[in-house]
Order: sequence, then structure tokens, then C-alpha cells
Amino acid sequence: MKTSYMLAVDAGTGSGRAVIFDEHGNQIASAQHEWWHRTDPRFPGSMDFDVEGNWSLLSRAIRQAIAEARIAPAEIRAVSATSMREAIVAYDRSGREIWACANVDSRAVSEVRDLKRDFADLERALYTESGQNTESGQTFALGALPRLLWLKRNLPDVYARIHRISMLSDWVLARLSGVIASDPSNAGTTGLYSLSKRNWMPEALSKTGMRDDIFPQSVEPGTVIGRVTEKAASETGIAVGTPVVMGGGDCQSGAAAIGVVNEGDCAVLGGTFWQQVVNVGPSVSDPSMDLRINPHVVNGLNQAEAISFFVGIVMRWFRDSFGAEEVAAAGPGGDAYRLLEEKAACVPVGAYGIIPVFSDVMHYGNWYHAAPSLLNLSIDPEKSGKAAIFRALQENAAIVAARNLSAIFKLSGKTPDKIVFAAGASKSAHWSQILASATGLPVVTPVVKEATALGCAAAAAIGIGLRRNFVEAAASWVRWDKRFEPNFDHKVIYDAAGERWARAYALQRQLVDEGVTTAMWKAPGL
Repeated sequence: MKTSYMLAVDAGTGSGRAVIFDEHGNQIASAQHEWWHRTDPRFPGSMDFDVEGNWSLLSRAIRQAIAEARIAPAEIRAVSATSMREAIVAYDRSGREIWACANVDSRAVSEVRDLKRDFADLERALYTESGQNTESGQTFALGALPRLLWLKRNLPDVYARIHRISMLSDWVLARLSGVIASDPSNAGTTGLYSLSKRNWMPEALSKTGMRDDIFPQSVEPGTVIGRVTEKAASETGIAVGTPVVMGGGDCQSGAAAIGVVNEGDCAVLGGTFWQQVVNVGPSVSDPSMDLRINPHVVNGLNQAEAISFFVGIVMRWFRDSFGAEEVAAAGPGGDAYRLLEEKAACVPVGAYGIIPVFSDVMHYGNWYHAAPSLLNLSIDPEKSGKAAIFRALQENAAIVAARNLSAIFKLSGKTPDKIVFAAGASKSAHWSQILASATGLPVVTPVVKEATALGCAAAAAIGIGLRRNFVEAAASWVRWDKRFEPNFDHKVIYDAAGERWARAYALQRQLVDEGVTTAMWKAPGL
């Protein structure tokens, strides 16, 4: 029998990629292209998503992955998509995109303030129903309601022409099939979607005097929604008629792919953003509204989630700004990060007390970050060179993740027996060990580190009947690579470093409050 292949298209915050898997969950080929999101100079805080330019990059990646796999396009049995969440796309009646923004678009400052003032009574009700902190700022920064209100006020012609909205992974599938639909895991991050009903909440728009007729059909991940059109086939090289299957949000898809499919399971997905998630039952909510609750791709489960901002972007910034020597030594296609880490591994635990100030822990209801900085540097070059700083950045990412996870464990009332670590950062055994020691829990890494794409491929396999559901796909596909036990002597150092970091970070946020420095990112309306 011929091998069946699944194509996963992943539209991330910092790049788009295409990954091909076989029916056993083995990664066969991949291609990736980095992208940046454009700021509209007319609108401060804007971050537009370039649908034409980025579709061109995705199409190129798909063709390159097919060529690398050395398979005929017809051997790809199904295609699905996953993406960064919160990014939304608006379409006119013909299905053409008329506006799109990336996930951290933050232009709707006035709209957030006005909604909080005029509809304060909706705050608790919408949070309870959607799991998203709808009125306290953060979801207004990353969600759909304030952005749609912003469109109504600032681009009324665009607003009037909206026929449907969708999430970014849905946009990929719409480009492939011509069908616009959404799934719970990604749509659930809009603040306009019900956790319990797993469907849209049009009343969230109608109560604020906005149109409530713009939602697409909601279908579960793993559902065939259409087939690849002739136009999409000519652009991507995928065979005409290939089934197009609903995917899901990057975090939830990635969690499912690494076996985080039961209540209490825990994962850290280390990509552009670091996502810390624990599966919870339908009744769990956060009274403090510091965390958010999202629908899982596994029907019947939700996820309590905390996010560390821009971890991957910070590492890229450091590589590009200070790692020219390593980039040159690595050569084209080489891994400069590996060379930087080899040097950083020789630095003592604690990185000479350097305090990186980048992402804060999750404060969903009052979410903003201090100005990026590095504190407590030494004039001794050995103690403040790039090796020491690189290690400090790695340790700080793990410390922030540990503090976020601690909050989730307290909310769920359960501490897992291990953490599954996946995505790009998990390729580093050094970083995996740091995470184990910082959290005090064993860390396991899967053989396939690109969990998000694998979860997307699982959705494709479910759609064509190769797997019944995500639980079965995880049981048959997940293979473990390494296990890292915590070093509790190191944990003592990391706990102390975390306390110093928290104190320093609070003071750095105060400088933002006083207008002395500029926040790395700040929710509109704060």
C-alpha cells in the first residue's frame, strides 16, 4: 500500500511554514519563511497582516516542502492549517480579504477605554462565558470586539463591507478551498466565543450596538470543509481536489500532538511566544482573571493558559544584534543559536546575577510589560559578555514559565507529574534542563519537536479517517526523545533569581507608569 502524507500549514507570529508528515506521524519535509507585520503609519499600534505577501511566502514554502519530500502532489491525502491565535481577517461577500491584523495589533486604545466605560457590566459575564478577559484590557488588545469597533469608527467603508470574519488558520484554509469556517480552539481567543456551547456569541456584538451577522460556521478540528481549488493548486502545487480539513490554534494543536489530551496534562510550547498550558475541565475559571481559559482541540476539555511574550523574538534580536560571529561561523543554513548556547553552557548557573527584563508573568486583566532591558550587568567582560547574557535570557524564560505554571497549578488544584516541552526551544537539551530545574518538575521532550505542525497534521489525518480523534493520534504518534530531571540545587538558585527578577520587574513597570520608559507591549486602554 502507498504511504499517505498530510500537509500542515502553520502561519505563526514570526514565520510561515509548510510541513509534510506521513501517516505514522513522521516528519518528512518542511520549509519556512520569516515574515514581519507592517505598521500602518496612520494608526499608532497597528500591525497589519499582509495577506498577499504572506500567502506568496506560504505558497512558496508548500512547493519547497513537496519538492524536498520527493513525492507527487497527489500523494498528499489531506491538508490542514494552524496559526497564531487572535489574528483576524475580514472578508467581503465575494470572499475576498478586505482587512487583516496580526495577533499583537494594539491600535484600538480608545475603543478599549470606551467599552470599559460604557459596558462595564459585561465584564464578568463575558469572561465567564468566553474564558477571555473581555473588559479588562488584554482580550481587547488581542481580541475581535475592539478591533471591529475600531474599524467601524476609523474605516467605516471596510466595516460596512464585512460579510465574514475568521481566524488566521481559517484564512489559510479559505485560500485553499474557498470556504470560510472557524474552529473552537482558535475562535475561542476572540472573546466572542462560548466555552460551554463551543460556538459564536453574536449577542456580545449586538449588546454593544455592532453587527452580529458576520460569524462563519463553527466546526470541530478534523472536519473536512472543502477541497483544494484549481487556483490554489496552481499557486501551491497541491493537487486539485485534495481534502481541506479544519485545523486549530497553534497552542492547542501543539498540545494535542504531544499527548496533552487528558485533564491535568501540562505543556510548555517554546516558540515566538512561550505558552504554558494545563488541561482543565469545563467548570474551571479564574476569579482573578489573571489567566485565560481556551477551548482545546479535544472536545470536552479546556486549557488554562499563561503566555510569555516575545521569547523567540528576544532570542532572534540577540542573535542578530550580538551574534554576528556565530552567524558567520554557522554559515548558510547553520544554527547560530547552537553556537551561542555552547558558550553559554560554560557560564555558571545564575548567569552572574544578570536580570533580563522582557516578558512579565501573566496578568491578563492588567497586561503590559516593562521596557526591554538588562539589569545588573558587570564591567567584567566575562560576567557581562554575550555568553553570560545568552544564558541569562534562557534562564529568565524558564523562570517566568515556572512562575506562570505555579499560578495555573494553584487554579486547577493539581500539579502534574511532568511537563511536556515542545516547539523550537525544546530542541535545546540545555534549555530543557534549565526548565526542569526552574520548575522542579521532570521535563520530557518528544521526538517531533514541531508539535504545532504535527497537531495540524493529526487534524488532517482525522479528517480523512486515518485516525479517530486527537487522543488516538497522540497515542499512536507521540514518541519520547529525552527526559530531564530537575536539579534541586539549581532550583534554589533559580527561585532566588526569580524573587530578584520580580522585584526588579515591578520597579521597571513603575518607570513605564511614570512615563520614563516605554513598555515593550501594552494592552490598549491601560
